[in-house]
Amino acid sequence: MVNPISLIKHAFSPTLVYALVGESGTGKSFRSKLLAEQYNINAIIDDGLLIQDEKIIAGHSAKREKTYMGAVRAALFDDKEHRDAVAKVLKKAHFKKILILGTSEKMVMKIAMRLQLPQPSKIIHIEEIATQEEIEKAAKSRHVEGKHVIPVPSIEVKKSYPQIFSNSMHDFFSKGFFQKKSGKGKLIEKSIVQPEFSKKGRVEISEAALTQMVMHCVSECSPDVKVKKIAIKTDSRGYRLVVTIDVPFGTQLTGKVHKLQQYIIDKIETFTGILIEEVSIVIDKITKTDAPAVQQEEKNKPVLSRRSLARNHEKN
Repeated sequence: MVNPISLIKHAFSPTLVYALVGESGTGKSFRSKLLAEQYNINAIIDDGLLIQDEKIIAGHSAKREKTYMGAVRAALFDDKEHRDAVAKVLKKAHFKKILILGTSEKMVMKIAMRLQLPQPSKIIHIEEIATQEEIEKAAKSRHVEGKHVIPVPSIEVKKSYPQIFSNSMHDFFSKGFFQKKSGKGKLIEKSIVQPEFSKKGRVEISEAALTQMVMHCVSECSPDVKVKKIAIKTDSRGYRLVVTIDVPFGTQLTGKVHKLQQYIIDKIETFTGILIEEVSIVIDKITKTDAPAVQQEEKNKPVLSRRSLARNHEKN
């Protein structure tokens, strides 16, 4: 007989979230099954899918998307209907432990937030569980051959995504991290798929294009702010932007700068699918407004127009 007290404790105990982080094509999906077994993890979230016991129970795979940007958005659960459907299943199942896969710590944190899960309590990097040789082999399979992995048996992929299914493989892990932990080897099946977007080549965004996007975001969010310089840095975790600006005298800096930072991040991530790891705002100068010119312009405006603007300002 099931103890009712145990059921109540299970229902209210928080989900423990783990994360596996690594660059695209380094073998995260393949090794996720081994990692889940090692830590007794009940479910895996990978590329838009919720997987339990080697079965797809919710979501849709980013690998079915026709474009690279579409795949990124699916992996990030950008679509409300998609993320709500998965969050509903997660809430009902109430898994004790969940593993989230992502290309950066920011990505897995964003996925956890969107699916209404706690932030990861343990983050594992692919370099901790795979050798450099294994990572390079996985990268070659991804970038040269266009092959991707879904960590479920082939029968599951054939049933849900027959159009992208390519092959299945069985690998036996008899050494390394998992053998040391468990004392024995492990036979793992993986499904190999070839998405439409991987057949068409990579999509990259140049620094010039990204700079234009940032300037457009600034002009939309804060038209009175002048952009003087934009520096862009990239690494495995995403893009880091440094935006140098001039602001007019009298600007409430704290609120305006924070709003501008968030606006740039949200707009660029939504429209491009790339991850913005950080936006730093550097204020170079506080500029003076031409008071006499402004006053003269105000005098020339109809009274009704001035009042209308004042009301709009108060509402904002």
